[in-house]
Amino acid sequence: MKKILLSLLLASSPALAAPVTVSDAWFRSLPGNLPAGGYFTAHNGGKKDLAITGASSPACGMLMLHESENKGGMSSMDMVEKVPLPAGSNAKFTPGGFHLMCEQPKMKIGGKVAVSLALSDGSSVSVNFDVKDAKGN
Repeated sequence: MKKILLSLLLASSPALAAPVTVSDAWFRSLPGNLPAGGYFTAHNGGKKDLAITGASSPACGMLMLHESENKGGMSSMDMVEKVPLPAGSNAKFTPGGFHLMCEQPKMKIGGKVAVSLALSDGSSVSVNFDVKDAKGN
């Protein structure tokens, strides 16, 4: 009876976890109340294309997806709605590229910050980010 009940529960429940893993997650904390940049590598081990569509953290007044670009010698930074994460591929959030922008940060160098990444399929991935100084140490 227990096996049947467990089988029914598993068959009727949505996917329990997204096939996305995150590595090398860290924030660059700057002095004062300056925004902190978040960097990581996300890997989609699934068979369906996904996208990272948002992020949240209790350590940030607001946490946004951003992209830095250099266009004709001019640097710009813009908020983006999503970052593609194709099946079997990585999305890299790096200085000078895609990154998280943490406004009104509440974090301590040497500590950890909890972040939830929202995915296009409605799931999310929870990650602990290391907090490093301006030089990435």
